[in-house]
Amino acid sequence: MIYKRAHVFYSGRVQGVGFRFTAASIADDLGLSGWIRNLSDGRVESVCEGEEKKVKKFLDSIAGEFNRYIINADINWEPPAKEFKNFNITF
Repeated sequence: MIYKRAHVFYSGRVQGVGFRFTAASIADDLGLSGWIRNLSDGRVESVCEGEEKKVKKFLDSIAGEFNRYIINADINWEPPAKEFKNFNITF
């Protein structure tokens, strides 16, 4: 099993549309760990770790759910740190 970590910055109209709560629900359903938060510049930042196919499904699900709001998703693949137990919304 290959583990991956995606560090993503979403831009567009991604705040105030249920983005973080939906992403957290998707991550929980897939058994992924990490966090998501709003940034002061209007973007949303997320770190998500888990089995590679599940992380990709997470990213695809967010893109599908919020395609009318997302202008850009800057995805950076990083080595997994396995530092999180679950997926949280941070403030």
